[in-house]
Amino acid sequence: MAGATGYGAHGDAPSFFKRWFASCNHKDIGTLYLIFGILSGLIGGYLSFMMRLELGEPGFQYFANPHTFNMYVSMHGLLMIFFLVMPSLIGGFGNWFVPLMIGAPDMAFPRMNNFSFWLLPTALFFLLLSMFVPGNPSGDGFAGSWVMYPPLSTSGHSGPAFDFVIIGLLAAGFSSIFGAINFITTILNMRAPGMTMHKMPLFAWGVLVTAFLLLLALPVLAAALFMLMTDRSIGTGFFDAAKGGDPVMFQHLFWFFGHPEVYIMILPAFGIVSHIISTFSRKPIFGYLGMAYAMVSIGVVGFVVWAHHMFTVGMDVDLKAYFLGATLVIAVPTGIKIFSWLATMWGGSIRFSLPMQWALAFIFLFVVGGVTGVYLANAGLDTAVHDTYFVVAHFHYVLSMGAVFGLFAGFTYWFGKMSGYLYNKWLAGLHFWLFFIGVNLVFFPQHFLGMQGMPRRYVDYPEAYTLWNQVSTFGAMITMLGVLVFLIWVIEAFIVKRKAGDNYWGEGANTLEWTLPSPPRYHEFNTLPRIK
Repeated sequence: MAGATGYGAHGDAPSFFKRWFASCNHKDIGTLYLIFGILSGLIGGYLSFMMRLELGEPGFQYFANPHTFNMYVSMHGLLMIFFLVMPSLIGGFGNWFVPLMIGAPDMAFPRMNNFSFWLLPTALFFLLLSMFVPGNPSGDGFAGSWVMYPPLSTSGHSGPAFDFVIIGLLAAGFSSIFGAINFITTILNMRAPGMTMHKMPLFAWGVLVTAFLLLLALPVLAAALFMLMTDRSIGTGFFDAAKGGDPVMFQHLFWFFGHPEVYIMILPAFGIVSHIISTFSRKPIFGYLGMAYAMVSIGVVGFVVWAHHMFTVGMDVDLKAYFLGATLVIAVPTGIKIFSWLATMWGGSIRFSLPMQWALAFIFLFVVGGVTGVYLANAGLDTAVHDTYFVVAHFHYVLSMGAVFGLFAGFTYWFGKMSGYLYNKWLAGLHFWLFFIGVNLVFFPQHFLGMQGMPRRYVDYPEAYTLWNQVSTFGAMITMLGVLVFLIWVIEAFIVKRKAGDNYWGEGANTLEWTLPSPPRYHEFNTLPRIK
């Protein structure tokens, strides 16, 4: 009995250690993922804030060593992707709500669920450790960006720093693979009677497609990392042209993982936004089946467009034409989702509650990122702005403002269900507006910097680029203030303890959403039949 849920057989509350370190309960593990994601995000956010402070003026302000600046760039990217967005959206909300949405008593493999989580702090330890050990003669840490291209990551970093990065990423990758197996098994085999695939909530659809993407893409990254490791440690030549290898092959392997990774981060957010738009428009989602299969289409097409990240490697012009065309095709299912959200709101009884504000901002900002993505899909234009701040602006509109806004939308939407408490609406609203204004001030000017030709990953720049860098740095300050307000409203909610009702979204919402008692009870699953 205790093994199935991690709680005692007679409904006794577990000890602190057993609940938070040995728990197999999907809700507690989801909470651990969210706490871990917030902590990782604070570290990654600090790194990006220091980078923006450095770039506020030409010359050297805070980084005397360019290697250290590039190490911050590298660690920021890896932390935000592997340790903030993925654990929070998939591990956090996925664990918390997928079993509840499909009527399952828990995840299919509760102990593997616990193991998946505890691999992540181990991975984070090795990644952070890499910042404090020698990278190359220029300084400590790995400074080869999150893309880790050889030969900079092989012969260019002779110290042990990158070895620790590889170990950390492999551990994080295995964590995600185990989690993906768990979600696929749970969703396909443990739905309640009558819960067919075509009745499943869209968030569960998003997590299912994401799990398949993880299962297909991450082993390719793991293989590439193992080959990098052997190139570095035992003298193989997979990516060494002098030994008959091909450094461009690493880019193919990396981006075969890297492009589906974008959709791994955004698909759960699509599901969250669908729920919020439906709830606060008081209407069922428009075109439910189209929405579900648009996510499936995005997952499938996302695997055949990877080399649009590689237009500058010297590929054949016909190959460029293929990747250009295939990339534009992804705009179709994405457009279906955007128009379905707009159609859901059309004629609805809309309430602009805080989750709805985050969801509407998500739609607006994701569209901006998508439009610049269509621009970058053109091989000729991409060659002109490749590795400039235009690309940085594009993918941050998709991720910093797509995935992260989806994350905050879900957090404010489900906060009462997860904690049993209501947040202070004024503080949470202040957080939203500071964040919305801040991130737009950070990243919109970077489009202009990119069009002017400012390259990314440079610690210094000519004075001609000063104005928009100053605006961008001012936006970073506003954003960090928003993050501080976020922490304040979360802590305030737990101090004041305003009780959330069973349906705190408002009258009428219960016809559109599944509900569960709030606050959640520790051992509600002890009343359910055991799965042998």
